[in-house]
Amino acid sequence: MSKKLTPAMRQYMEIKKRCGDAILFFRMGDFYEMFYDDAKAASRVLGLTLTARDKNREVPMCGVPHHAAKEYIKRLLRAGRKVAVCEQVEDPSASKGIVKRAVERIITPGVAMDEEYLDSRGNNFVAAAFVSGDSAGLAYMDVTTGEFRVTETRGLRALLDEIGRVAPKELVISERDRSIGRPVDNVTLMDAYDFGRATAEKTLTEHFGVASLDGFGCAGLDAGVSAAGALLAYVKANHLGGLSHIGRLTPYFTDDFLVLDHRTRRNLEITENMRDGGREGTLVSLLDRTSTAMGARRLRSWLLFPLVDPGAINGRLDAVEELIAAPETRSAVRSLLRGVYDLERIMGRVAAGTASPRDVGALGATLERVAELKKTLSGAFSCGLLRSLSELDDVPEAAALIAGALVDEPAPALGSGPVIREGYNAELDSLKAVGSGGKDELARLELKERERTGIASLKVRYNKVFGYYIEVTRANLANVPDDYTRKQTLVNAERFITPELKEWESRILGAEERIKALEHELFTALRSSVAGFTPRVQATADRLASLDALVSLADTAETMGYTRPRVHDGYSIAITEGRHPVVEAMLRDDPSADPFVPNDLTLDEDRRLLILTGPNMAGKSTYLRQNALIVLMAQTGSFVPAAEASIGVVDRIFTRVGASDDLARGQSTFMVEMNETANILNNATARSFIILDEIGRGTSTFDGLSIAWAVAEYVLDRSTLGAKTLFATHYHELTDITLTNEGAKNYNMAVREWNDRVIFLRKVVPGGSNRSYGIQVARLAGLPRPVVERARELLRNLESGEFDEEGMPRVAARRVAAPRVAASGADARRVAVCGSGGEAAREGGTESGEVRAVQPTLFGHRDPLREALRAVDPDRTTPIEALNHLARLKKLIEP
Repeated sequence: MSKKLTPAMRQYMEIKKRCGDAILFFRMGDFYEMFYDDAKAASRVLGLTLTARDKNREVPMCGVPHHAAKEYIKRLLRAGRKVAVCEQVEDPSASKGIVKRAVERIITPGVAMDEEYLDSRGNNFVAAAFVSGDSAGLAYMDVTTGEFRVTETRGLRALLDEIGRVAPKELVISERDRSIGRPVDNVTLMDAYDFGRATAEKTLTEHFGVASLDGFGCAGLDAGVSAAGALLAYVKANHLGGLSHIGRLTPYFTDDFLVLDHRTRRNLEITENMRDGGREGTLVSLLDRTSTAMGARRLRSWLLFPLVDPGAINGRLDAVEELIAAPETRSAVRSLLRGVYDLERIMGRVAAGTASPRDVGALGATLERVAELKKTLSGAFSCGLLRSLSELDDVPEAAALIAGALVDEPAPALGSGPVIREGYNAELDSLKAVGSGGKDELARLELKERERTGIASLKVRYNKVFGYYIEVTRANLANVPDDYTRKQTLVNAERFITPELKEWESRILGAEERIKALEHELFTALRSSVAGFTPRVQATADRLASLDALVSLADTAETMGYTRPRVHDGYSIAITEGRHPVVEAMLRDDPSADPFVPNDLTLDEDRRLLILTGPNMAGKSTYLRQNALIVLMAQTGSFVPAAEASIGVVDRIFTRVGASDDLARGQSTFMVEMNETANILNNATARSFIILDEIGRGTSTFDGLSIAWAVAEYVLDRSTLGAKTLFATHYHELTDITLTNEGAKNYNMAVREWNDRVIFLRKVVPGGSNRSYGIQVARLAGLPRPVVERARELLRNLESGEFDEEGMPRVAARRVAAPRVAASGADARRVAVCGSGGEAAREGGTESGEVRAVQPTLFGHRDPLREALRAVDPDRTTPIEALNHLARLKKLIEP
């Protein structure tokens, strides 16, 4: 087949072999063309018409215009595909034979540099994971900012939780680690060799120019180093620019941060809402009032990695408090930050050699802003954290270089406008003078030729195809001198050239070409010089990001009326008049809505487990979530929505909320619920904060209540867990756990009934509830009136204990036909009788040959034994009376 290929297609095939699974954008004139399987894949994703290069349609192809390529590449990246961009690297008009082409960049979902492919307010992480025995290593990098971090976890579940928290756009794993699965949409397999400990360490030490990774704090992180080395190798293979801005590998330990698993992040809607995965209605959307993209990314990171060290937490809180107390200074800082560009990503492009003149100009302008920020912050604050932020490095050497070299508003790209400032380079100034003077001379030449020929309409013009020419209308051709040489004939005019004009053309065009080449040379040298300041600029960017995030937290706290929490290393949590931050903000924006009703919470050694009962829609879930969010915000370093808050730091927040199934894995709603519960019980500690919103609702009543009761006892008992827990339930029987277990308390959502309607007060009050008001909620949901009325009738019957001799509610009793008798004519007839769990059965019959289906006793049925026990007052009972009571109780249980 290769003999039939044209030279261009042979070139394509050679380049494609080096691009692996990336779709090759092959530049041919004004289009990027794709062939074979790449064309088929791209046509499906992009909706392009699939054509063929040959008449036999053996070479499928499709293409996109080069000027619109970025939009098509963005769509391919969103679909999880990689793209290799192959450019023509020589002028086709000057080449002999096939035009030289080369792949200039490979773009993957996790390795992308252009702003068009990125979320400016979120990181673009690419990660690698490696499992080694009981240890699992995770490394992740943002190529655009230079962040490169590594950690280790114990076990696969913890690794998956950490991958979920980082949320990389792409995950690289070893071919032998397929058991990790697909925790993200885009997973790439690499040769296990790259994950080898020796190979990975060599890749890292050679890149950083060090003899050992111990200086980075990576000693003992074998699995982590394997992941980090493989990740760096992957990025080097796909990022064809420089990586000098990846200057260090930073280890971190998950125990230093509050752990939030996937379910908790989802249920609390920290960065993504549960409705469509978007940002609206999330905690980050409420708190993010940052002025820079760097600050937005930093604040998001703080929310996903809350602290557990009270000292570090209080350091942030000190800074927020001081910013709140200085509104004028804070306003000035915020105003200056608005003029700060994304230093992190600009320096990434500078190091990669892809930064445009406008990028470098923005860097210079930002460094000038940093100098102003230093003056504003200097001496204004006493807080240690803010003092360190005021010690910003404005890198005056880099700022001076840029200011001296670039014009005030550089062009977005070389060749598209002015870039280098006058006075920076003598040769460039001379060439520009020639070009400018030459054009002035051409204007004089036009005037001279008009006077010489007497043709008043004569024009000297220029276009890219014919160069400079003299244009004369047909009516004046008789006056054209003999030294004019015809160059082009038009419908109404002729175009000419003269020796004098040709000479000026050569001088001017030669100067313009040299200007372009020299500007490119000077700008490239400037960009390389600026790249030498990368570590200092990155340190400044880091401080600016933190400062912006702190200002954002201060602005939100002041606007929303938040208070500073007292964060300590004790066990207890005490919140006075707490509010759900996001719900409260939404109610504020709705003038027709009632104000948010605040509630208190106390969790300590005597109140480790709070059983919360009450009807649906009364606010149980909101109450549970708001307290978890208040704890999370406090440990982030934010003020909180409460009148007062004292927070003992927790190591993990767990949530078991709602009902969902996982059909792809063959798991029912109840199985998913049990998996989540098992994860909590197996991984929580006494320092954890657990939110349980319904346990055991996906199975039969008896099974569910039994499981819920056992789970409650497990989390409550100090010998098994003893974690701080909020447990919302519709099993009113669960409130009896407080009778036999210290540390458990009952609370309920207060309601009032009026005219057969339920009014939700949204207030948490002590004591248990014995009603769920489900029928009222069903009516509000729009169930047909006959259904609601029938449900009320059945409820009254069940609650009044109107059962027949077989335990069946009288109003629900119904006759069922007996099955056919056996051929033997036996009188016995068997009838299956199903209870709530579907497992009970009995034999029986009547003289008429019909039987009644028997309903097992429900929790609402009258229980004489329980009523007799409740009538006994142990504190006022004599020994003789106690024996009498015991005799009566014995009779109640005897057959």
